[in-house]
Amino acid sequence: MTNVPFGLAEHPFQLTPDPRFWFESATHKKAMAYLGYGLQQGEGFVVITGEIGAGKTTLVGHLLNRLDPARIDAIQLVTTQVEGDDLLRLVAQGFKVNVAGLEKAQLLGVIEHVLNDRAKKGQRTLLIVDEAQALSPSAVEELRMLSNFQGQGRALVQILLLGQPEFRATLNEPKHEQLRQRVIASHHLTGMTADEVGAYLNHRLMLVGWQGQPTFSPDAVAALHRTTGGIPRKINAIASRALMMAALERKAAIDVQMISQIINEIDVEHPQIMAADSVSAAIQQPAALDAAARLSSLEAQVSEQESALRRMLSLMVEWVESEIPAPTPMKMAHAPAA
Repeated sequence: MTNVPFGLAEHPFQLTPDPRFWFESATHKKAMAYLGYGLQQGEGFVVITGEIGAGKTTLVGHLLNRLDPARIDAIQLVTTQVEGDDLLRLVAQGFKVNVAGLEKAQLLGVIEHVLNDRAKKGQRTLLIVDEAQALSPSAVEELRMLSNFQGQGRALVQILLLGQPEFRATLNEPKHEQLRQRVIASHHLTGMTADEVGAYLNHRLMLVGWQGQPTFSPDAVAALHRTTGGIPRKINAIASRALMMAALERKAAIDVQMISQIINEIDVEHPQIMAADSVSAAIQQPAALDAAARLSSLEAQVSEQESALRRMLSLMVEWVESEIPAPTPMKMAHAPAA
């Protein structure tokens, strides 16, 4: 592969989701734990939300790589801005069914027949719906109706819903009460911690043949975390440019000044990508040292509270999982843990 600096085999910070670069941060590890629990139940809905670039698509790719296709057949829907009838057509097409000329009742009949046929062969069906926040009310209702299909005393289909944060508000609307009651597992992907950002950068570099250059200085990593909130795609957008800049300037280390320059460029080109105060967050100016010290103190207090909360959540998840046998339908190197 050409035009890759520092002798790397390929670009380590590409923006396109790629499960090969899966990085198990605390929030993604917890998401996999909930997915494992949900899949073991084999019914209802599993909901994963997160802001754009938080890693939802990569999470699904990693999940699919670990599923046994002989046991679980996954159907993915990525076009969700449709009404209910069209959503049923997309589901049927996912089953390789010719939907031309079929009315709604016929579509439902065909889908139920396919699901029953698969269940008789010992194969479960997982329907993955991406961009769930774009679903119309009628499409959401049709998904709920699909979850009603039963055969041999068990659900014929399980549904994984992936969406942006606003989808959580959608689910909380009174009209979706019946669907909400069928959500058996839910997780919201947050940004990585400051420590995880450094490990994330090294992880992606090592996967493409990194030989130790370039390095990201500690203050550059801290600036990346503050600016991006630990969101993987935002980190990649900056780190990719930093890699090229370091190669052009023949520098073996990426420092905070370089990160600041890149953030300035991105703010000018695409101001919506980063927060308005991203530059000031990336590098402290001498005139702001007093304010920065006060802010640092407040951040430390918040960080301590968040750490305590994470510890408590981890204990709760571990307790829940300790009551649940290891999931059998998934091919896993190890059981997911929170």
